[in-house]
Amino acid sequence: MELRPARRGDTDAIVDLWIALAADQRAHGSHLSADSNRSSIREVVVRRAVSDRLWVALAGEEIVGFVMFSIETGRYDQDVVRGVVENLYVVPSARDDGIGSELLAAAENELTDRGVDVVSLEAMADNERARRFYRTHGYTPHRITFEKSTESDTL
Repeated sequence: MELRPARRGDTDAIVDLWIALAADQRAHGSHLSADSNRSSIREVVVRRAVSDRLWVALAGEEIVGFVMFSIETGRYDQDVVRGVVENLYVVPSARDDGIGSELLAAAENELTDRGVDVVSLEAMADNERARRFYRTHGYTPHRITFEKSTESDTL
């Protein structure tokens, strides 16, 4: 397996993997549509690739995983510089081989080299496998998002 920064020529394969990630997350309660976001995610992939904020894992010539990351910017001053792992995905057939761990480490190292103090990420509350993976890598809950349907009888 090889890890490297993404290249523009990787765009189609990464977009297809992102679509698979979004589709998989629907089983865990995600509201994110998969294929209808293809053009939007294509733009994100290209921007991340040219700014070295997207790494891929290859098995031979095939991209089997990716990680996107950035440095959080916002309106408010904070007492830390926060890096954000935005997406991490490994194809099901390549899971449990350490690829996700290596991609996560690559993102953490890149973010650390860019001066971040902490790294954050999100996982679906219902995705116990992802939550367990991140816990084994030292991540703990920091913020919790609550959601309620407007169809609820308590509104």
